Amino acid sequence: MKQMGPLYMTFSGFLSLIPLLTEGIYSSGLKMYLVESKGGAIACMLLALSFLGTWPAIMTLLERRGRLPQHTYLDYTITNLLAAVIIALTFGQIGSSTAEVPNFLTQLSQDNWPCVLFAMAGGVVLSLGNLSTQYAWAFVGLSVTEVITSSITVVIGTTLNYFLDDKINKAEILFPGVGCFLIAVCLASAVHSSNAADNKAKLMAQGMDTSVVKEASPNNEDPENGSSGTAPKAKFGTADFLIEVEKRRSIKVFGKSTLIGLVITFFAGVCFSLFSPAFNLATNDQWHTLKEGVPHLVVYTAFFYFSVSCFVLALILNIIFLYRPVMDAPKSTLRAYLSDWNGRGWAFLAGLLCGFGNGLQFMGGQAAGYAAADAVQALPLVSTFWGIVLFGEYRKSSRRTYILLGSMLFMFIAAVGVLMASSGHRKD
Repeated sequence: MKQMGPLYMTFSGFLSLIPLLTEGIYSSGLKMYLVESKGGAIACMLLALSFLGTWPAIMTLLERRGRLPQHTYLDYTITNLLAAVIIALTFGQIGSSTAEVPNFLTQLSQDNWPCVLFAMAGGVVLSLGNLSTQYAWAFVGLSVTEVITSSITVVIGTTLNYFLDDKINKAEILFPGVGCFLIAVCLASAVHSSNAADNKAKLMAQGMDTSVVKEASPNNEDPENGSSGTAPKAKFGTADFLIEVEKRRSIKVFGKSTLIGLVITFFAGVCFSLFSPAFNLATNDQWHTLKEGVPHLVVYTAFFYFSVSCFVLALILNIIFLYRPVMDAPKSTLRAYLSDWNGRGWAFLAGLLCGFGNGLQFMGGQAAGYAAADAVQALPLVSTFWGIVLFGEYRKSSRRTYILLGSMLFMFIAAVGVLMASSGHRKD
């Protein structure tokens, strides 16, 4: 696990960037701390981008090492909720409660249920999306999954947020950025197709048939570092490495159509495209569902309800999946989950990263517009980095795959810059 050291550095970076966040935070007498300036919003977005691009790499690593996805996701969802609670009881409680900006505990007893339901609906679709990607990663890889889901999220979600936010973002800048994401979707599909062909060619060259799934390897084998003991170390990108990973992982993909993975990926993308607009409605009440005199949900309160619904749905579904697994994953039990400590710390870390990442995204979106905050959907830039460093994705691939991969990443970099440049300022 030595190669995972940079993940800790990423998480610890949260503390080092706090001064940047405070530049965009105001505290005036009795008022709550809220992000207001563009600089503070962009700092939130960049930090969220780092966190949201890192946690999928941890989840993927655990699946590749044989840990059941049901076990990993149950651990992840616990700390994901914990992050929301920490944010609510710190940022949400700073300063005294006022009639216009009540603090977190005050809002829990107010008659704001229409907006609470919007926040909880956002948590439900996010939970479904995150759960789906856990299986999509196994079929189409970390990089391609994140590219497709993020691009769908931007195309649909950003458009919805633009109109919900009363067009505070600059359309002439925002929508060219959306176009960059559309191009990235097409390039991602091409990258996946080319890389799959490369892997098949490697296996066929060694006389191996991808329709044959070999028995699981011993527990002391490590696909990322090669087999233990005196066995030779399999190099990234080789046929032997692909076979070792397949033997070790908890979700077997050889011999199965990648169309399954793409369908799951597109479903997850649609789910992701809806959670941010739902959260936008929860905090700004554009449809005027609240009674007169009832204050809008503060972003920290909305995020708490959002995370609670995400937690409850994930808990129910994954306990069901323990006994009735999908995608031919092994069966398990609640007792087996409770006793499985192999990789639990990494799963907890993934949940914290995702929780704080989502919270920072919403904090930035409330200040600069949720359409601009969708710039964090460029998380495939971070995920692709981890995919190459940790999992050897695209190693020893063809020149065509490398050209497509470079073009895809370039379009994401362009999209991030354009979307952030479209940042507006919410007057209220």
